[in-house]
Amino acid sequence: MTIRRTIAKPSVTGPARLLAPAAALALAVSLGAAPETGQQLSPEAAARADQAHRSFEQPAPQASEIAESVTAQAGSLRPVAAAPNAVARRNFIDEAIFAKIERDGVPHAGLAPDGEFLRRAYLDLVGRIPTLEEVLAFEADEAPDKRDRLIDGLIDSEEFVERWAYYFEDLFRAGQRMGYGKNLFRFWVHEWLTLDRSYADVVTDLLTQGGKSSHTSPGALYFARDFVKAKDDPDEPDAHDLVNRADSIDEFTITYGKALLGLNLGCVSCHDGANHLEQVNLYLTGLTREDFFRQAAFFGKTRMIMNWENGFQANTEYTVDDVEPGYPTLSESIVRVPRTGGSSQPKFVLNDEPARPGALPRDELARLLTGHIQFARATVNRIWAELMGVGIVEPLDGFDLARYYPSDDIPDGWTVQPSHPYLLDDLAKDFQRSNFSLKHLVRRIAQSSAYQLSSRFDGEWKPEYGRYFARRYVKMLSPVQLHDSLVTATAVPGGYGSGDSKADMARQLLDPSYVGSEVAEFMRAFGQQSRDQFPARTPASSLQAMLMMNSQMVLDRVQSDGAGRVAEMLSDLERDNIVAAAGWRAATGASPQPSELRAAVHRGLTERLYLATLSRRPLEGELEVALGALRDDPAQGLENLQWALVNKPEFLFNY
Repeated sequence: MTIRRTIAKPSVTGPARLLAPAAALALAVSLGAAPETGQQLSPEAAARADQAHRSFEQPAPQASEIAESVTAQAGSLRPVAAAPNAVARRNFIDEAIFAKIERDGVPHAGLAPDGEFLRRAYLDLVGRIPTLEEVLAFEADEAPDKRDRLIDGLIDSEEFVERWAYYFEDLFRAGQRMGYGKNLFRFWVHEWLTLDRSYADVVTDLLTQGGKSSHTSPGALYFARDFVKAKDDPDEPDAHDLVNRADSIDEFTITYGKALLGLNLGCVSCHDGANHLEQVNLYLTGLTREDFFRQAAFFGKTRMIMNWENGFQANTEYTVDDVEPGYPTLSESIVRVPRTGGSSQPKFVLNDEPARPGALPRDELARLLTGHIQFARATVNRIWAELMGVGIVEPLDGFDLARYYPSDDIPDGWTVQPSHPYLLDDLAKDFQRSNFSLKHLVRRIAQSSAYQLSSRFDGEWKPEYGRYFARRYVKMLSPVQLHDSLVTATAVPGGYGSGDSKADMARQLLDPSYVGSEVAEFMRAFGQQSRDQFPARTPASSLQAMLMMNSQMVLDRVQSDGAGRVAEMLSDLERDNIVAAAGWRAATGASPQPSELRAAVHRGLTERLYLATLSRRPLEGELEVALGALRDDPAQGLENLQWALVNKPEFLFNY
């Protein structure tokens, strides 16, 4: 069936232009000085070194510029005025945010109206828009604490676990390189999120577990996925030489540095920071390659054995153990510049504390890392960015600790990196006191007035206001949020295979790479990563607009002859006519004319479709257009209306 798009056709090319990234501030770093020995890099090593340097293109200004541009242009998409500027300070987050705003005379938005807040909370906490029934229930609730109760209910739901499990599976890159272990890893992530287990304990497992990775040790999969393959066929009978151990350790050291500490150690894995990173990261200029070796040395005793069975490598199954003598500082490298030696004694990069004698170095790493405030800071900053649109420190894996606090020692031309360093410290300490509870952290942020500000700002907005969090940052829906919101709006579940079960929502998928081509193409176009790389922001594109307008994944969900919302509304028309006629007679004492009854029923259909799709009622102008479309052919009109609503820019943003 071909859908006739006859009404309210939105301009979706506008948001694509609006989200185009700001000009990248690419900082060229010379590679020529890296190998002090004069040895030539292999093509693989040169490419890896170049990639490491390119990761320092300083995305922080780009991220804030994108957020500012999107928010300035899309902040008024919701046609509902914000509440007055009187905003209560509900916790220490608000004390910090609004004290700085007041001190510097910066205006701020009012609190988001209920409908705006409701949609935001559902998208952020459980990864989808609210259902029609949930919107109506929240509208009808007049209790003053209904926002707090909504937040508590969402955090305590299974959907919260699914949404944040997907987030951490992306962060930990639980994809194809984990092989069959993905099933075990996913179950484990769901389990600790359900129990709200201490995140410090979770990270301890990620750093210390050993054994058969795909069957018994989910934490070991995090290390094993960073294997660097040395050769296709072993020279040793036990096949222990299939993996380059030192390179694998280096890759994992960079991985957990980014994900768990917010530090990008990629450059100093090849050369000293001095004379290379002065224009990029002041803290890293003080680190040497030997500092990196000593950080990597916490895994110096650890090896990763790729299982070899009947003459073939089972390269998705590894055994992780701790029997090696130490980190080989002179070992041959496949992916980086030649190692030239140095100390192999483990020493934590942030405070120079060595591993205690006699203790397993990986256990010492977990103790030192989770006990340092930078671990709590980096975690809090990631969750803050996920909920607030921009981190207190950007980029999330690019902390520059040499300019964390205001100081006279910061060189000219540089500024303090965090927008609110002391607030980030307070959040980190609060996270520590809660025994590293992620639910506590999400609740703390979501219950603040700072989180609940409107994205609308009716005065004159200046770019310098951005670092104050004086309004809500607007952000485009993530691929999984968009998919699951389409499912919610149209009432057509996915029904995809995911392991041994079916997934109705994208957030339930075991691996986003293993779904039907139509769904995979759709999600990739909107930024879904393969989980081979770290999650990254993806700007909008014309392909996204075309997919929203023409993809069968969208078109099939708005059909009147299917099993979705439009079909359900049409099947209930007879009941709607009876109810509307009875209501008319009760209100007027007379029976309605056919045209009056039709208009009343169509108005109800339009309102329900708006509430189910945009979480708000239609404006009078929108209602008039919709009623005109439904008048001659309700089935075609409802299809067109549903299609138009999911293609409105308003649907595509979390504001």
